[in-house]
Amino acid sequence: MSLGCKKVPFLDLPTPIEYLPNISRELGINLYLKRDDLTGLGMGGNKLRKLEYFLYDAQQQGATMLLTTGGVQTNHGRLTAAVAAKYGLKCAIVAIDEYPGEISANILLDRMMGADVILKEDDHLRSLQVQTHETAMAVKERYEAQGETVYYIPTGGSNELGILGYYDCAEELTVQAAELGISDSRIIVPVGSMGTYMGLFCGLKDLESPLTLSGVLIAPYEESVRAFAKSYFDKVKECYGLEFDAEKSDFHIDEDYTCGGYNNPVPEVREAIYNMARKEAIILDPCYTGKAFNGICQMIRDRKIEQGETIIFVHTGGQPGINTPHHRLEMEQELMDGIKIL
Repeated sequence: MSLGCKKVPFLDLPTPIEYLPNISRELGINLYLKRDDLTGLGMGGNKLRKLEYFLYDAQQQGATMLLTTGGVQTNHGRLTAAVAAKYGLKCAIVAIDEYPGEISANILLDRMMGADVILKEDDHLRSLQVQTHETAMAVKERYEAQGETVYYIPTGGSNELGILGYYDCAEELTVQAAELGISDSRIIVPVGSMGTYMGLFCGLKDLESPLTLSGVLIAPYEESVRAFAKSYFDKVKECYGLEFDAEKSDFHIDEDYTCGGYNNPVPEVREAIYNMARKEAIILDPCYTGKAFNGICQMIRDRKIEQGETIIFVHTGGQPGINTPHHRLEMEQELMDGIKIL
């Protein structure tokens, strides 16, 4: 199921699916975790599946440098830096964001792996999308003037090429679910820039998989999220000649649990993270997987997930995010009572 595109296969796949018995008992569902946080390079995460395809394309174009964009603590940026380091390329990450006051979390890892991090404050006059693109193109020109051949990867790796990693993962999940006897499961994945969700959507549809798919939106979209999904799908369909269609109503993306914004500190999200850590010894992150897991818990409360339903939750990684200052400081205050000094 490669849709004819080639990649550099640097991942050890498939990633495992684990049953979570303690959380399952507590929530009254059968909860499994697809461990795409265990993908190896740069502390792992979902973006590496996409980067296998981007790396091949970059190498074919003779690139000497990878350039990408995102928030100041972008997981995609960290993993782009990891791939660049592994394969002898330079890397730069552009963010329209403020300096967080310290070099920690993903920024620390970016710099450890040799990536340049370029920050530009939001001018609040234009959309972040416009500012990000303009700044990235200006940075690209600067590096090219210095003799680099720069390969640009959009935010989150979410374009037509970027869906391919999770198009492949749809087949991987379908095979694993059949082996585990859980082919009637619903896959739930965090939705940010949407490349992971769209890859799964297209792969499952093309394979005619019995698995279903839902997304939990982690930040509000400037436009209708389903309109964005439809536009994204149409581009993918045209690019690869897919033989099926989709309407806005086919994209099951829940918008009710964004908790107000992107990567914001939220008490109930932290509680969901603590609960997963204390019940299953698995660490979630506060931006994506923690917010999505909190969403799953609320969906059960709201009866959008029925008791006894089988769910495969895709762990997309991002654990370095717990060390982001505005998250870490809140956690330190909440967890201080367990520190005993003798």
